[in-house]
This record gives sequence, C-alpha cells and structure tokens, in this order.
Amino acid sequence: MQTFSDFITVWLKFFFILTPFFALSLFLVMTRSMSPAAKTKLALRVTGAVILTCLVLYFFGNYIFSVFGITLDAFRIGAGTILFLSAVDLVRGARNGQSGEDDGDIAVVPLAIPVIVGPGTTGALLVMGAETTDMHTRLIGYGALLSAVFCVMMLLLLATPIEKLIGQRGLSILSKLTGLVVSAIAAQMIFTGIRNFLK
Repeated sequence: MQTFSDFITVWLKFFFILTPFFALSLFLVMTRSMSPAAKTKLALRVTGAVILTCLVLYFFGNYIFSVFGITLDAFRIGAGTILFLSAVDLVRGARNGQSGEDDGDIAVVPLAIPVIVGPGTTGALLVMGAETTDMHTRLIGYGALLSAVFCVMMLLLLATPIEKLIGQRGLSILSKLTGLVVSAIAAQMIFTGIRNFLK
C-alpha cells in the first residue's frame, strides 16, 4: 500500500511539471489545419521525444552533477527558481509558443522542448532523479515518469474531443491550476535546498 501511495505522489509531481494542459492548448493551436491522422502521428512523435528527453535527464542527474561539480542543493535552488518562474507564467497565461508552420519540426521543438520539457521541468527532473538512490525508489520513479508521459500522450491524442468538451476557457483554467501546483513544487525544492545548504 505504501508503494502505491509513493507511486501516486511521484506520478502527480511528474504529471504537473510536464505542464500537460498548456501543452494541450498549444497543440490544438498548432494543429488546426492538420487532418486527424496527422494529429495522431504528431502526438506520438511528441511523446517519443518527451520520453527520451525525460529518461535521459532523470537517469543521468547524478552524473551531470558530478561532472560539473554542482551540489544537489545548489541545483535544487536554481532549478526551483526557474520552475517557479515557469509556474508564474502559466498562472498569468504569459507562456507563448511558436507558430509552427513546419509540422515536421514542431514535434520536438517547440512541443516536446521547451513546451512540455522546459528549463524548469529539466531542472526538476535532474533533481528528482538525483534524489533517488535505492533501486526500489528508482523503479517507482521510472514507472511514475512513464505513466505521467503516457497521460500527456492521451491528452494530445484526445485533444479535439477535450476542446469540444471544456472549450478554450476550460483549458485556460486548467493551465492556471497547473501553474499553482507547479509553483508549490518549485517552492518545496527551493526551501529544501536552502535548508540543507544552511545545515
């Protein structure tokens, strides 16, 4: 039971830092002229790019820190600050995507990077990956990360029906709520880094 609870907690963190509802809004804007088949293909390509990026960041956080001589707590503070700024932009509705005329490129840039995996998300993934040391916790983290990315994929695949159901106003509200949750995660990262640094 404790393992399931830990999985849900980690999954929720990953899900919200991937800013799924902002990604959904931008996906809808950038695929207006596409056929349903093209939208499906693009959603799958975006998912593949996000999985690859997230797993590399999550797996190799400790190695990256050791190579550059960065302490985990210093990175917590820096990454938390960037993540907090991203959250503020979400709440204010200030994050803008590119127009994406070339649908062959938008799967990786800007949809996968930096919309879904932006600077704040990158920092959070590095920190969360570096915090997990034992194999049991790592397996929970891997499963939760893949599940969160899978949920984002389902949102993109069902983008048109979701838009018809809740409308642009509903998507805007969900993006702002995501921003509030992400800001709390960012604040926790910053406070943890400062507390450990001052010990």
